[in-house]
Amino acid sequence: MWPILICSMAVVGITLERFWTLDAKKIAPRHLLSQVWGWIKNNQLDATKIKELKQSSQLGRILAAGLSNSRHGRDIMRDSIQEAAGEVVHTLEQYLGALATIAAVAPLLGLLGTVIGMIDVFTTITEQGTGNAGALAGGISQALITTAAGLCVAIPAMIAHRFFVRKVDSLIVIMEQESIKLVDALHSDRRVEGKG
Repeated sequence: MWPILICSMAVVGITLERFWTLDAKKIAPRHLLSQVWGWIKNNQLDATKIKELKQSSQLGRILAAGLSNSRHGRDIMRDSIQEAAGEVVHTLEQYLGALATIAAVAPLLGLLGTVIGMIDVFTTITEQGTGNAGALAGGISQALITTAAGLCVAIPAMIAHRFFVRKVDSLIVIMEQESIKLVDALHSDRRVEGKG
């Protein structure tokens, strides 16, 4: 039961941390691309603005990487955006592997507890015989509790994992779209339409 309890605390901790961290407003602010485009149009884009952009959000980090290399041409700009995006995606997916592992391992830990409990029950039968049905039923009941506990940890862990994977995927799509708009705008003189 102790490993299952530790897994349950890990699931709660990871879930709260990911809810806090994967906030779309913090990762990909809606107004950011419009703000960047305004800087470009007003000739305000300089090293200070790029540094400010990089530190503002994950999307800002990606856009700053592209802007830093925009003068080298479209392909170099896209490559730098993809490189920065790879680092951002890695950050967004942090701890999701642990959630998936807990979802897979918790039922097995519960099953292991049940098997150990059943071994104890059969040891009791060997030593005392089958005359004490209450002790046997209590032992079997105790053994099955670990399986139930393992499932009670695994099911929320799996739900949380699926939820956060989907959330990360949608954030990636948003950041990809914003990055493509910036590349196209800088290298084809198209106007950026901001969402803000």
